[in-house]
Amino acid sequence: MTKPSEREYLSTLTKISKAITSDLYLEDILKLIVSLTASVMNAKICALWLLDEETKELTIRATQAMSKEYLKERALKLGEGIVGLVAKKKNPIVILDVSKDERYKEKNLAKKEDLISMLSIPMLVKDRVIGVVNVYTVKERKFTKSDVDLLSAVANQAAVAIENTELMVKTKVVQEELETRKKVEKAKGILMKERDLPEEEAFSLMRKSSMNKRVTMKEIAEAIILSFEISGGKR
Repeated sequence: MTKPSEREYLSTLTKISKAITSDLYLEDILKLIVSLTASVMNAKICALWLLDEETKELTIRATQAMSKEYLKERALKLGEGIVGLVAKKKNPIVILDVSKDERYKEKNLAKKEDLISMLSIPMLVKDRVIGVVNVYTVKERKFTKSDVDLLSAVANQAAVAIENTELMVKTKVVQEELETRKKVEKAKGILMKERDLPEEEAFSLMRKSSMNKRVTMKEIAEAIILSFEISGGKR
């Protein structure tokens, strides 16, 4: 098996870096990461597992594998199997032959897919593990320090992409909540002034209307504000 050169490794990391700073959606970025990694490392499979912090389970989020067997939905607990151990210990694990390693739990799958050697790396954001990246080869392979370094860099970049996306989503949610609150407060003020209602009654009227019409409070608030503005601020 021809081992990739340092230039190929650097080229792959450059492509991944560009993808992360592009306008691609997260799913597309992760698919690109596993595809490029599998290619440069001459691996049959590259898979990215993410950790659900509530259930403490890891599930596959992205892989370039096309096998129906490998793509079957499954989950591993923190500490379970190689993936679970890597996530729990936060350290890489290298296996020369998965069929001979007692820690490896999916020997039947490995046999069906002709998977032999495995390299598994934790995805870390500072000291917090968010997932694991694996590569498998179909021939016995002694993964080098360069292999470990490359996959570690890939795991770190994938972690950054995921973390940035989560922060953007959280920021967007907070902004939407603030926008909704502002509009509700403005609409409530209009009702209080126009209908001479106490604050609690004005809010209760809006909430009741929201429930009856099965629309959000934001939509009710926007309707009240629009009606008020159309009438020129006068009734």
